[in-house]
Amino acid sequence: MKIGIDARMYSSGFTGIGRYTFELIRGLARLDEKNEFVVFLNPQEFENFVAPAENFRAVRVDAPHYSTDEQTKFLKVLNSEDLNLMHFTHFNAPILYHRKSVVTIHDLTLSKFPGKKMNKLIHRLAYNLVLRRATSHASKIIAVSQNTKKDLMELLKINSDKIEVVWNGVGREFVPSFPTELSRRQLEQKFGIRKNYLLYVGVWRDHKNILGMLEAMAQVVARQKDFGGEIVITGRPNKFYAPEIFAKVRDLGLEDHFIFTDLVNDRDLLQLYQNARVFVFPSFYEGFGLPPLEAMACGIPVVASNASSIPEICGDGNALFFDPKNSEEMADKMWEAWSNEATRKRLRERGLRRIDDFSWRKMSEATYAIYQEALGISI
Repeated sequence: MKIGIDARMYSSGFTGIGRYTFELIRGLARLDEKNEFVVFLNPQEFENFVAPAENFRAVRVDAPHYSTDEQTKFLKVLNSEDLNLMHFTHFNAPILYHRKSVVTIHDLTLSKFPGKKMNKLIHRLAYNLVLRRATSHASKIIAVSQNTKKDLMELLKINSDKIEVVWNGVGREFVPSFPTELSRRQLEQKFGIRKNYLLYVGVWRDHKNILGMLEAMAQVVARQKDFGGEIVITGRPNKFYAPEIFAKVRDLGLEDHFIFTDLVNDRDLLQLYQNARVFVFPSFYEGFGLPPLEAMACGIPVVASNASSIPEICGDGNALFFDPKNSEEMADKMWEAWSNEATRKRLRERGLRRIDDFSWRKMSEATYAIYQEALGISI
């Protein structure tokens, strides 16, 4: 068999679709030595790609996501390979590709929270056309959570039998590490972090509910005079959301309590996790939500929204949940995880047990089984 994998987001970085694709390819190489895998990469990813086995071959394409080249150049390259099965690791697939395919849907964020970027009518029409074509044509759909499966069934009216739920994994790099004087000094030198801190990891978009988190933090500071901590926010500020976030911090008088790190590398991200006192995940919507699991793997108590897939992924009793629309409740949970040692101990222990349910090996094995089901043969 000749199986294609859309790896245009390929990356060994910790989070996102890039990591999903990286772990999938690495896992498939351990499972299959006889079939041919064709890995499609954009120029930057192509230059950095190292084939994990002899039966993996890289093909360079120059077709960015959400572009016309994706619908033309990428289509031409795909057709030239004469594949038995193509796995689109994101919904961005050429609408005129007619051969057998599998597609992974990570979330339907753009359907529920269009945001401020690419929200013109033409963008919305293109998004819906590509999404509906990719899911309707695919032999099987991989959803990364039961919540994403439910969204696909409700929004796109897709039959349940066509959708297989396959959870993501947690990288082996995420392990507990007792904070040391050296690690604290490094964080102070690099980011200006001088106190114990709550941590947020994620992009800056409206569905992430960063503004709600700021309001909850203001209540913690106002009510708990002995708080004495900081909140550290990672992620690259962008022109669509940064102005209102920075303005909110100023309006709430929280300049002395917030540290914005910008985008951080993998090493710094791991250190930020391991040294945090509490991890906060306030999203209105997530298709899966890796950051709370990464925090759990590092032994950090998690405070998280009770919305969308987050309770499913974190699991009952392994995090303190709150209504993301209720900043007072969020503040209460943040303070409990910060100050109550019995709660902190329980969350650490339960969180470390929870991550045993998530592995990239399980993900690749389940995906390989879906390939065989889509092809109708044992490969």
